[in-house]
Amino acid sequence: MATESLSEQAYRLIRRMIVRLELAPGAVIREDELQHQLGIGRTPIREALQRLARDQFLVVIPRRGMIVSSIDVAELSMLYETRAILEPYAARLACQRGRPEHWQRMHDVLTAAKKPKITAQDQIHFDAECHEIVWQAAGNRFLTDTLDVLYAQSDRLWHIYLSDVADMGHALDEHVEILHALESGNSDLAYKLSETHVQSFDAQVRDAVRKRLGSSSS
Repeated sequence: MATESLSEQAYRLIRRMIVRLELAPGAVIREDELQHQLGIGRTPIREALQRLARDQFLVVIPRRGMIVSSIDVAELSMLYETRAILEPYAARLACQRGRPEHWQRMHDVLTAAKKPKITAQDQIHFDAECHEIVWQAAGNRFLTDTLDVLYAQSDRLWHIYLSDVADMGHALDEHVEILHALESGNSDLAYKLSETHVQSFDAQVRDAVRKRLGSSSS
């Protein structure tokens, strides 16, 4: 496995800070603080920030620098309609190309998710791991890169609207069903279950958004 570059490491760490709202929407990005906090030099930090801007986690403001992007509620449908197309397609490819070691890893993740005292943050982490295994099994790096960014944006929405109330247990149960379809080589079923999984998460976020907007307007 190739060693992760400093730029990739900085990208991953800063993106995680954005997703987990440690850098909230609208926050001004300060390169010197990130260098000190992450222990990574200026050039890798700048390369990571440029990539985050391309991936729409940051917005460049002329003469001001960069700020963390907001997530427009009106764009939710575009985010999820894209995932609803690509995730099932990845599952179909994974069904054709995946190997037993992929499914064993996914089985191990889902077994770990059943342990007692699992937190909501743990649940979303296990959900992400299951998705990542399917993408790897699909064997298409362009598809994986796109889905990785889309999932991270969905993860950020979860932290904004659902992290304090949501139980992701049902989502992990859906992964068990998806795993069975993948192991059996049933690509049509894997496609359908993956599509349902994304739509379920979409519905949960939409419901939380409506409640949040309703309570703020009352």
